[in-house]
Amino acid sequence: MKRILVPTDFSQHAEDALKVAAQIAKKDNSEIIILHMLELPHQMNDAILGGKSIPETMLFMKKANEMLDEISSRSYLDGIPIIEIVKMDRPIHGITQVSKDYEIDLIVMGSHGSSGIQELLIGSNTEKVVRNSEIPVLVIKKEISNFNAANIVFASDFTSETKKPFEKLLAFTKFFESKIHLVTICTPNSFKPTHVIEKAMNDFIFEFSLTNYSTHIYNDTNIEKGILNFSNSINADIIGMCTHGRTGFAHFFNGSISEGLVNHAIRPVVTFKI
Repeated sequence: MKRILVPTDFSQHAEDALKVAAQIAKKDNSEIIILHMLELPHQMNDAILGGKSIPETMLFMKKANEMLDEISSRSYLDGIPIIEIVKMDRPIHGITQVSKDYEIDLIVMGSHGSSGIQELLIGSNTEKVVRNSEIPVLVIKKEISNFNAANIVFASDFTSETKKPFEKLLAFTKFFESKIHLVTICTPNSFKPTHVIEKAMNDFIFEFSLTNYSTHIYNDTNIEKGILNFSNSINADIIGMCTHGRTGFAHFFNGSISEGLVNHAIRPVVTFKI
């Protein structure tokens, strides 16, 4: 894991993510790219694209760079190579582009979560990155002074489409020397007999050289609650999920369990796009 991207809006949640990224970076001598997306009013964007100089824009850029300089001087970042970037773009576009340009291995983001009508209609930038990123995204919900990844839950239906993202999870768990707790959540609306679930899990596992793992079937009223309750029951350090990256009406009607967990889980969530 050579390069870690940490987008920041200068909030406490973003700094919580940066502190975790610092702990990961020190484990493998990784480089951290701290990115601030400067979203300007539409009229300013139009003027910039038209080639006109706007003093206010320069002030925003100057202030953002000063704040990045201040963040980069934090003591917990001592000894870590830091790159500071201020980019004028919409967050999801800018984060995606920087991830490609710098060959990022992991994105670490903070999230305060949302609920109710705000969650339904708006969603957070973190959710949008989770939905669209081809790179694994680690979402941090609170300050973690001693980041640990000894026990990772991977919740799945263990179909063939999850094999590729599971390979990315294996690389993640190998880096942290984690134990993987494989779990299928059985609900009233997605009920399957135990022997059917066990066969699907065993067939899936057979294709990978797993050593430090366990398998589980957990019953609950819905999948999201099942993942949260199972993770609590084993005191998991991280919840691992695949995300389909649905957009538009498909996302509205189908929703996303991964994004729901990003909103509602207290534990860190790491996502891998199918």
